[in-house]
Amino acid sequence: MDLNTVERYRYARTRDDLRLAPGERVVGGGTWFFSEPQLDTSGVVDLTTMGWPALEDLPDGGLRIAATCPIADIVTLPARPGHRARPLFAQCANALLASFKIWNVATVGGNICRSFAAASMVSLAAGLDADALIWLPDGSERRIPVAQLVTGNGTNSLADGEILRAVDIPGTSMRARTAFRKLALAELGRSGTVVTGRVDEDGATVIGITAATARPVLLRHDALPGPDVLREQVLAADGYYTDPLGSADWRRATAAVLAEHVRAELADEVGS
Repeated sequence: MDLNTVERYRYARTRDDLRLAPGERVVGGGTWFFSEPQLDTSGVVDLTTMGWPALEDLPDGGLRIAATCPIADIVTLPARPGHRARPLFAQCANALLASFKIWNVATVGGNICRSFAAASMVSLAAGLDADALIWLPDGSERRIPVAQLVTGNGTNSLADGEILRAVDIPGTSMRARTAFRKLALAELGRSGTVVTGRVDEDGATVIGITAATARPVLLRHDALPGPDVLREQVLAADGYYTDPLGSADWRRATAAVLAEHVRAELADEVGS
């Protein structure tokens, strides 16, 4: 896409470079940004030159993912002792309607900040209770769960000048057992319903619903719930929506079916 309103393009290398002039927008991989007109944009600030390590281990055994981390690095996440949640990374990446060529350019942070309902990195981060580390224009920072950062289909709570620095996944989530299911109306279509499941070491369970709802829905239990309880909660959840890729009723019904598949898989692992 020829963005004929863009007059300048600069590379950010320090935090001071992230102070935006009127009309400037930050980009990571830019896969969405360069796909359609950006009439309110006159300048681009490239984050990929900030030099942030794509992946960093956290002291509690968790994982920090830089906002500029390519999705390809998530697919090939190196194995770590105790990181039982590792399969979920590639599963969520494969829920993204994109080729491996896009994976090499698209970034985790860009996918989250665009905040579409079907954003696969939102599915991953929300399902693992990841926090978004956000840099503020005044030099301070704030944290917010990614599940709360996303406020709707294509909207989030980032204010002007705020920059997503990284996504931090706690060690408890990385050590959890996980399961994943996805459904789309077309075999290679955009995700219509994504359900993730997680059982922590203490037995606490989180079932995440994304793509089917405008913002992430997390259902929490002290232990793995029974099928009837889970189905009732999934059907009663808020946020199911209708668009050309699926009706709200279809999304609600398929979320209930997929949630039971996830629950059953996690229950089988408990019994094995």
